[in-house]
Amino acid sequence: MFDFIFSGLSSYIGWGFSPISVAFVIFITMIEILVAFIQAFIFTMLTAVFISQAKEGDHEHGGHDDPVII
Repeated sequence: MFDFIFSGLSSYIGWGFSPISVAFVIFITMIEILVAFIQAFIFTMLTAVFISQAKEGDHEHGGHDDPVII
């Protein structure tokens, strides 16, 4: 967007600002990719935890916790 504004002022300013604009776009794209990988990792870990909790069987209690039948 700024390329169009600066190129309207002068062609040299527009061409001079273009590498900065391209570098900024590449930087933001890399941050978005990093966030996507972190988000996928966290969702995978949460899914693994929740599935393991759902598949976990009942614990067998023995000893003094058993009711006394008379």
